[in-house]
Amino acid sequence: MLRGSPVFFAISYIILVNPMILKDAGIPTDLSVFATIISSVIGCLIMGFYANAPIILTPGMGVNAFFTYTICSTMGLSWQVAVAISMVASFIYILVAFTKLSHLLAEAIPQSLKSGITAGIGLFLVEIGLEKAGLIVAGKNSLIVLGNLTTPGPLLAIFGILLSVILYLRNVPGNFLIGIVVTSAIGVLLGIKDDDSVSVHLSRLADYHQILLHGDFSKLLTIPFVLAAFSMTMILVFESMGLLQGVLPDDRKFKKSFQASSVTALLSGALGTSPTVAAAESASGIETGGRTGVMAITAGVLFGISLFFVPLLAYVPQAAIAPVIVITGAIMMEAIGSIDMHDFAAWFPAFLIIVLIPLTNSISTGLAFGFVFYPILRLASGDGRNVSPAMYVLGGLFLIDLVLSALL
Repeated sequence: MLRGSPVFFAISYIILVNPMILKDAGIPTDLSVFATIISSVIGCLIMGFYANAPIILTPGMGVNAFFTYTICSTMGLSWQVAVAISMVASFIYILVAFTKLSHLLAEAIPQSLKSGITAGIGLFLVEIGLEKAGLIVAGKNSLIVLGNLTTPGPLLAIFGILLSVILYLRNVPGNFLIGIVVTSAIGVLLGIKDDDSVSVHLSRLADYHQILLHGDFSKLLTIPFVLAAFSMTMILVFESMGLLQGVLPDDRKFKKSFQASSVTALLSGALGTSPTVAAAESASGIETGGRTGVMAITAGVLFGISLFFVPLLAYVPQAAIAPVIVITGAIMMEAIGSIDMHDFAAWFPAFLIIVLIPLTNSISTGLAFGFVFYPILRLASGDGRNVSPAMYVLGGLFLIDLVLSALL
């Protein structure tokens, strides 16, 4: 049972990081902390008892960025509408997970695009983390320039990045959490504090109803809603599918794990947060011998206990959170290594996904270009027969997505 403890400490940073990202969408940070914890508890228990798999479910890095920076910031929709979009996408995810579509899509989507999605979202997170750290800012003569390194915040963030990377390289249990705690402690000693620092009190649980069941479905039949739901569905399905296929020690548990992930994603929207996904940190528990749902259940219990320590979040500056976002993005970018760069017809669509997600500030745009270009380049290279019919359909849908987005 103790195997769940290291995994919890490895992923517990999400309690801090997820609310800081969703804050930019307009969700009250303190209430978002509760939503993050509660959805993680429920997700881990469902995974443990239903799928009996050593997989941790928490609000996902990457999909929370799509929720905030694409749906809310770029598309201009409210967080309540974004929650509704998440729930619709999760419902479609459930339909995929509980039918033969899961097997069909798993076989249809080329590995290069799956890896491109993961790496592209990772690069996007790196950009977000560096921005929150103050290490990059908008430039006058270029899109991005180096931030002011004479100010305390960026310098503290650099220290946090260095410390967290060293702990990660040394395989120290709870490396990211330790990095956040030490960096925050130094920030407190030096008087470094955000203007809008997080202040969470358990008494605020009485106000949790303000984000509970607050999805706004009034725009359900509008084009922006449909496009966003389609893109989020693709992210949820393929990110979860890729991770579960990559880390599960027993392939026979894939189907139930995939189903558990889909159900929890839907519940997380009702709870007032971005969708949950399988955490890559689950691999650390599996590597130490975790093979059953006991690991997930243990992590779920520890998430519940963490609820009593949330007042400590008031001492955590963004400079302590940003390093985790940056390093998490870098880890996700390792997926580039599984792409065959000698096969340009496969590499170039993945490349478009990777670069266009951060450069356009839109995960859906990057996905669209990659999925549209893939079948076209396969046809141009004389390899069109090896492209599945599903890929042609998805390419067509993403092309419609691009055209409609341009016309809006």
